[in-house]
Formats: sequence, structure tokens, C-alpha cells
Amino acid sequence: MANAMRFGKFFKERRIALKKTLRQFCFENKLDPGNISKLERGLLPPPQGREKLEEYAKLLKIKKGSDEWYTFFDLAAAETGRIPDDLMAEKKIGDKLPIFFRTLRGQKVPNEKLEELIKKLRGS
Repeated sequence: MANAMRFGKFFKERRIALKKTLRQFCFENKLDPGNISKLERGLLPPPQGREKLEEYAKLLKIKKGSDEWYTFFDLAAAETGRIPDDLMAEKKIGDKLPIFFRTLRGQKVPNEKLEELIKKLRGS
């Protein structure tokens, strides 16, 4: 993920877009500036709990359901080695992941299984 957007960088960019210094943001929202600084610099992993992520998203004025909302949650999940909850629950992709993993590893997957996975990922 060297060139990819990281959760902490995204968090910091959102805070800066609000025209808040780290200390201002933390003071106004009763957050520990040391921990938020570490989060922004990637020294602390993103929270795994949905409630804490939603709290941070709200403080960063990220509109629920927006592209930024999904990016925020996707980055948090990816950095903690998880698949976003909404993909696992709503689209029932979990049972198709072994096929996807085999494909990524270059193992042969039967065409019908691959087509089934593609349809599932597209939401068809």
C-alpha cells in the first residue's frame, strides 16, 4: 500500500479540509491529540469497531452513504485486514471469497465458478 491512500492520510486530509489544526480538532471533539496524530501518521491502526469509525466520520463531516463515507470505511477495513462489513453481510460475498483468492494466486478456477463470482460481485 506504499502508493495507495492510507486511512491516516485520508483522516488528516478530511481534518485539514475542515480547516482545523490537529489540536483544534481534538480539543473541539474531546479527542487525545497524541492518539489522533499517531492515527494520522499510520502509527496506530484504524479502529475496527463500527461505532468508533462512525463517530470519527461524523466528526470529520463525512456524509453517510457518500463516496467519502465508503472510502473511509474501506480504508479502515483494508488496513486492518478485513473485508468491509456491508460487503460481507449485504451481498453475501463471503462464501465466494475462496474462488477469488484462488484466482488471485493464479490457480485455475472453473469458468462457471468464475462467472458466478463475477455476477455476485456485480450484484446481479
